[in-house]
Amino acid sequence: MPLGLQGAFEAAQVFVISALVLVVPLAAVWFTGGFAEQDMSVVARLAGKFWLVMHGVPLSLSVTNGPSSASVENGTFDLLPLGLVLVPFFLSWRAGRRLARASYTDQLWQPLLGALTVYAAAGLATAFVCNTPDADASLLASMLVPLIPAGLGLVIGARREAGSWGRLIGVNAADWIAKTSQDQRWAGSYAWAAARSGFVALAAALAAASLLLAINLMARWTDMATVYQGMRAGGTGGAALTLGQLSFMPNLAVWSLAWSTGAGFNLGAGSTVSPLGTSVAPVPPLPVLAALPTGALTWGFAALAVPVAAGMLAGWWFVRTGENHFDEWLSMKVRQRWLSLPGSTLVLGVAVGLVAAVLGCIVFWLSGGSVGLGRLTEVGPSPLAAAAWLGAEVGAGVVLGSLLGPWLEAGKAAAPQLSHRT
Repeated sequence: MPLGLQGAFEAAQVFVISALVLVVPLAAVWFTGGFAEQDMSVVARLAGKFWLVMHGVPLSLSVTNGPSSASVENGTFDLLPLGLVLVPFFLSWRAGRRLARASYTDQLWQPLLGALTVYAAAGLATAFVCNTPDADASLLASMLVPLIPAGLGLVIGARREAGSWGRLIGVNAADWIAKTSQDQRWAGSYAWAAARSGFVALAAALAAASLLLAINLMARWTDMATVYQGMRAGGTGGAALTLGQLSFMPNLAVWSLAWSTGAGFNLGAGSTVSPLGTSVAPVPPLPVLAALPTGALTWGFAALAVPVAAGMLAGWWFVRTGENHFDEWLSMKVRQRWLSLPGSTLVLGVAVGLVAAVLGCIVFWLSGGSVGLGRLTEVGPSPLAAAAWLGAEVGAGVVLGSLLGPWLEAGKAAAPQLSHRT
């Protein structure tokens, strides 16, 4: 079929499948009487609103608590479920690969344009049909914001299939780099290796924080089960509730990372959860919130070792890349090694820590938001504060890891020689 039409078809598939992810559990709850006497159309509009929230579209809420207009409470729900946003992203990633296989380099814009046009129209139609006085989304935001996860998935999937940006867009980065001087190539290699080290540090810290979260959930499983029993949601309702909590599990992992940096996170206005103690007002009766750490934590400060250890891993990884050209340049300019080595190491720690802080700030910002009403208008970590803590601790770890890295590599290189002699 024509490439533009094929792109439109792929986008329609992404829309339908991502919508079914929400419609099926909501329909199951409705069929078991979970929505009382509500009509099926109400459930369908609720699924449409959830689809918009899945893509990061803010919802304007309006709740009436009394007979007068003064009792109307307004707010905005913009807490992005990071687990759900991965659904349209990976579906679009798959579509991007299929479109790249069907297109030549100079034709790829045609299916991508068709796909993005249909997806924007789907978001606009969803908001137009599903908006209600108590919860509505901006039509412009509903048309444009869903294009972010879908567009990223399409481009990354197409790049994965093409194998290089040159095959994807016709511009070969290697040819451009070949025209630069040797000093520029060394500087670029150093900057690129430092940027990748910052990503390694963030990924390692997030993995360790996720492990801490999993251990805490297992340790507090009985408290969570008690909340489940108290809610009496039934089998279908309990399954839907579990799926809803799983959609926010990546958010909780990011909050655990913010907690391990020492910055902590908010769970409502005026409440904090940090390694030094927890101070929160009553929270919604969600089972996962029963696993929150309570009171003063004697060994909570030990969690600060998580980002430092991640920085050490990133520093070691940088040493293994062999791209420490700044240290080579500085050692030629400053003959005293006792002066050039600390200088280049501190610069590396600042560079990698800054990259980790910038990436962490984006992740922290995406994980937080507002539930819209009541105290829960401030949920999640403060992006700037948590990123600053993360960058400082990762930078300190990078300094240690880059200094220890050569010793570790030397030990690994000497071990085979020793075994060969014996």
